[in-house]
Amino acid sequence: MNGDWLIRGRDGRLGVYHPTDDGVLSRAEHRPGGGWTAPRRVGGEQELRPGLGVGQGADGYAHLVSWRPAAKGEAVLTHSTHYRPDLAALDWAPVGHPNRKGPRTSEPAVAVDAQGRAHVFVVNGGQGLSMVAQREKGGWDPWRDLKGSRVQDGLAALTGESGLVEVYAAVPGGILHWAQEKPGEPPVMTESLEARVRPGTLSALTTSARGTTVFYTDPEGLLCAWRPGSAPVALLYAAGPGPVSATRCLLDGHDCTVLAQRAANGRVVIAAYPTEAESAGAWWAESGPELPEDARVFLAGDAHSGRLAAAALSPSTGRLVLTRRKDEPGLALEPWREI
Repeated sequence: MNGDWLIRGRDGRLGVYHPTDDGVLSRAEHRPGGGWTAPRRVGGEQELRPGLGVGQGADGYAHLVSWRPAAKGEAVLTHSTHYRPDLAALDWAPVGHPNRKGPRTSEPAVAVDAQGRAHVFVVNGGQGLSMVAQREKGGWDPWRDLKGSRVQDGLAALTGESGLVEVYAAVPGGILHWAQEKPGEPPVMTESLEARVRPGTLSALTTSARGTTVFYTDPEGLLCAWRPGSAPVALLYAAGPGPVSATRCLLDGHDCTVLAQRAANGRVVIAAYPTEAESAGAWWAESGPELPEDARVFLAGDAHSGRLAAAALSPSTGRLVLTRRKDEPGLALEPWREI
């Protein structure tokens, strides 16, 4: 899965998305901080292939993109909008293929601009980056080739505080960055970073009005942070494989970036540091029960003034556990509970 699979809706309810072998399930709180609904299939009975991208706009609406099988082993990208976590999502609707037709190419990544338009990014058949975006008055623009070469799976797309869309992609020997210059325009490549990047470890976060930060792990296991226009900074050693989850929240009145990951020993680890002040350092603290190997951890605010919530989901077992930050100084968490 790619993107924010733990979301907070406009009404404060938390919701999660659970990809299965042939579809996507969703669950949500009955009320903010309350019990949870049973799993519900997203978008009807349409059969899907593995690989889900999720993005959420400032309006709270979630946009989901996945692949559905087509004739002769080919696949087509398909999109659904989920207006509120506790309601049914819209049916899946096709948005095409970056090469007009062909097999599945990569996991999609989704970002939603200030006008509520979903932007879908995938690696194309030539290993460049392609994008398709919603029109403001309905429908989709034509597919665009954003160029790039030897782009790897595991894209990181997001929207800055300006409402403009950005995307990061790993390539052999570095990271490429594309960003919109104006609303409605396709992102353009702005900068590249020479770095050794472990594939599948990119995640990105809006960290100021000026820009965004991408996190990645190098082959030695160091978790690094990079903002275009500056040098990358090594934060700490990654606790496990795959990307970290990252969010911002107020801790004791300070704007902090919080990171979470499933550690190699199966437990969740969490770290925090002042936003865009990586030089202050960060340290992992273990929390929660031992989780299955495929469990992913994600962070989000909840209805209590954006109070931090953390959840971990195992797609193979459907096991979902959740915690929230205690209402006290520091980053202490409540006991994890099974949902």
